[in-house]
Amino acid sequence: MGSGGSSARERILASAYELFSTHGVRAVGIDDVIVRAAVAKATLYRHFPSKDALVLAFLQRREEVWTRGWLEAEASRRAGTGKDRLLAIFDLFDEWFRRDDFEGCPFVNVLLESATREGPVVRASLAQLEKIRDVLRGFAADAGLRDVDNFARSFHILMKGAVVQAAEGDADAAQRAQSMARDLIDNHYSSER
Repeated sequence: MGSGGSSARERILASAYELFSTHGVRAVGIDDVIVRAAVAKATLYRHFPSKDALVLAFLQRREEVWTRGWLEAEASRRAGTGKDRLLAIFDLFDEWFRRDDFEGCPFVNVLLESATREGPVVRASLAQLEKIRDVLRGFAADAGLRDVDNFARSFHILMKGAVVQAAEGDADAAQRAQSMARDLIDNHYSSER
């Protein structure tokens, strides 16, 4: 495939990323993506044979950009210990929640928009949420916490709750969640410490 094809594919995916992140998957139609990307319908369908295929590519891109490229990388850059990386997540969230382009969590949004827990898009969203918990399990293990799976699930509840609270307009949601996260971390230290 020539560079023109790659360029069109990237334009389509970048347009879908912006639209799906901002407005949700259900609210955005293929025609919206076509207009934003300035491509023909046939071009979109040549690269993404269905809306589901485009949504799956969007979710994968979100994992690369947000989960790995921002959340994990930036928390690791800012803090040296596992405990400090966990707490740095809420420092990142605090900054994110105060930005004009705060858009919430597309992985959760896809689940909430779906009438069923079936299908490839829902399964992909669930898998992406699990990848976030993988990051949390890694940070928790580095911190020497016990029962890292249970910890990651509980910590993820705080993260998702903070995102929803911020979407309600509470710009201080990350600070509140970070305070609760400190207690959660303390409660998961091994008794051998």
